[in-house]
Amino acid sequence: MTVETMEGKFKSFDGTEIFYRKDIPKTIKAIVVIVHGLCEHLGRYDYVTNKFNERGFGVYRFDNRGHGQSGGERGYVEDFQNFFDDADKVIDMALAEHKGLPIFMLGHSMGGFITAGYGMKYPGKIKGQILSGPALLEIETLVKDIKKDNFFEKNPRGKAPNALTNLICRDPEVVKAYDEDPLVLKETNLKLLGEAFVKGPIWLSENIDKYQYPCLILHGGEDKIVPPESSKWFYENTPSKDKTIKIYKDCYHEILNEKAEKDQVIKDIITWMEDRI
Repeated sequence: MTVETMEGKFKSFDGTEIFYRKDIPKTIKAIVVIVHGLCEHLGRYDYVTNKFNERGFGVYRFDNRGHGQSGGERGYVEDFQNFFDDADKVIDMALAEHKGLPIFMLGHSMGGFITAGYGMKYPGKIKGQILSGPALLEIETLVKDIKKDNFFEKNPRGKAPNALTNLICRDPEVVKAYDEDPLVLKETNLKLLGEAFVKGPIWLSENIDKYQYPCLILHGGEDKIVPPESSKWFYENTPSKDKTIKIYKDCYHEILNEKAEKDQVIKDIITWMEDRI
């Protein structure tokens, strides 16, 4: 299989440099834009990208601002909507470079939040969205201390350690690689947590009636980071006329990295997209 790979950086709406990568097979039927989660980076989606490429899907990936090889203060965001607007630049790039091809968007965890928010803010641009373990509701254990008296606004650069390592996945090899990955953030600023996980869910709930995209919502039944209720809430409340939800019963948070189930999850995503091309 011949795949053309290209990496580069572009300036986003405010001048922040966003690092991106494109993996485009010789023959393609659609494009998938992947949006990663909190503390991680685009390189953690190599396996998924290869599987998509094998089935004729081109893939665009990018590092969210403050993450990976993108610019911006590490683990910081001034406004959660900056994430939506960065993603829109990548979507626009894919649309311009592959005129007439369907574009899908796949977001995991905080990337699922970004994907859902993008869907509300930018209707009618793409073919559909896939949400993996999306963080769409306030996660009480994560934010209860920082939201009290607007603590994260008063201490925007206070630090929170990345303490979720052992909960990402049941595969110890994935956990070990995550721990040793120099591009995975070891801490974030409180402002980012407050924007994405306090203010973000409020905005989503106020704007969910604007969401119309076909969507496939996927979650691990044993997710100990983002409860499956997050996906169920979205499924029950979105007015989308084409929505599907799947809960993978024994999986932890990173369903795309679970050793026994990841190939089935990827197959389910590919089948769903192929049915909509």
